[in-house]
Formats: sequence, C-alpha cells, structure tokens
Amino acid sequence: MVKAKHILALVAVSSLLSACYVVPIDQYPPRGNGNGNYNNNGGGVAIVPVPAVRPIYTARLYPANDEASRMGRISGTISNPERGHGEFSFAAGGEAFSGEATRDPGAAKGVANASGNRGGYVRCDYAMTRAEMGSGTCVFSSGARFDMHITQ
Repeated sequence: MVKAKHILALVAVSSLLSACYVVPIDQYPPRGNGNGNYNNNGGGVAIVPVPAVRPIYTARLYPANDEASRMGRISGTISNPERGHGEFSFAAGGEAFSGEATRDPGAAKGVANASGNRGGYVRCDYAMTRAEMGSGTCVFSSGARFDMHITQ
C-alpha cells in the first residue's frame, strides 16, 4: 500500500510539473553571414511599430508696426505637422485664432492662415531654415504686421 501511495504521489507531482515548460521565443540558432556578423532574428521575435511622436512647434510673433505694438508680443503653436499640414492657433487682443499651417513636403516655404472668434484673420508667410526652426511675417486684418519665429 505504501508503494502505491508513493507511485501515486510521483505521478501527481510529475503531471503538475509537466505543465511548467519554458519555450524560448527564438528557437533558431544564430546565422552568420560569413563576416563574423550574426543575425538571430529567426522569426520568433515580434517587431511592433511605435507611432512617431509628432512635434509641436512654437510660433512667436513680434510687433513690426504701430498697430501690432498695441497688441503686443504673441505666442502660439503649430501642432500635428503631418505631411506638410498643421494646426495653427494663438490668442491675440482678446480674440482666439485657429487655422492651418501648410507647406509642400520637402519645401522650406509655407503659409499659415487663421481666423478669430470675433471676425479677425491673419495670414503668415514663413520659411523653415532647418527642420526645427523657421521665420516669416504675419499680417492681420487690422493692418498689424508681425515678425514670426518658429522653433520646436
């Protein structure tokens, strides 16, 4: 009877432990290319694409005439600049402006337009000197003219 209990205990332990089996993700041995470099991506490794982080640019507008000096310095953003198109927004003189900033892919020059919640509007012409920096000019419907600096 004791022997049967020992055998039954061994069978129970064996069956419980048989479910704990480790399977390596990459089951293929490293492959060499003849130059001493090895590629161990045999197909068992999952490559998950990570979405790109979209940059947000800061647009700073500095007064360039008397009408603009009454409004003061303005700071806004150009967000989601994807494939040459972004959202342009800022507040000036108690008015909230929103619109678009566009430029052709690979081009340096672009245009930004925005309209205000009180009927005003602005048009900016700009050029990116580097991927994260640019400058231009903005003219408001009131005649105010600003120099614009763009940075990331």
